[in-house]
Amino acid sequence: MNAVPPTLIPRSDSLPGVPHFADTFDGATASRWAALQDAAAVVAHLAGIEGENLSAEVSAFPETIRYAGAWRRELAEKGIDDLAAILEPGITALLAVNARGANTQAAALALWYEFVAARSALLSLAPHDA
Repeated sequence: MNAVPPTLIPRSDSLPGVPHFADTFDGATASRWAALQDAAAVVAHLAGIEGENLSAEVSAFPETIRYAGAWRRELAEKGIDDLAAILEPGITALLAVNARGANTQAAALALWYEFVAARSALLSLAPHDA
């Protein structure tokens, strides 16, 4: 058990010279988020489904989560990394199979559903005004 009460432990955003997580959750994260949406459009195409128009919630996610609590931002960063780790080899495999002339529709559809579920989980991290 920790004898130091949590209120006495300085947070990283209160330490001088230590960058606040919101300051690092910037254009790079927004670029990665946009790249994930572009990658998902490729998966949708290979699955034979019409690409989606991005909702305002999806488009605004990087900015919305940037100012959320630290635990939400940290989970979002990890989730974006995890989603990229799922999509990258999946798309590579789909493109290789497609290049050989094989049908990728079933596999691409499965990857699409995985993407949508993971993205929905990430979107649920954004604070919602009640």
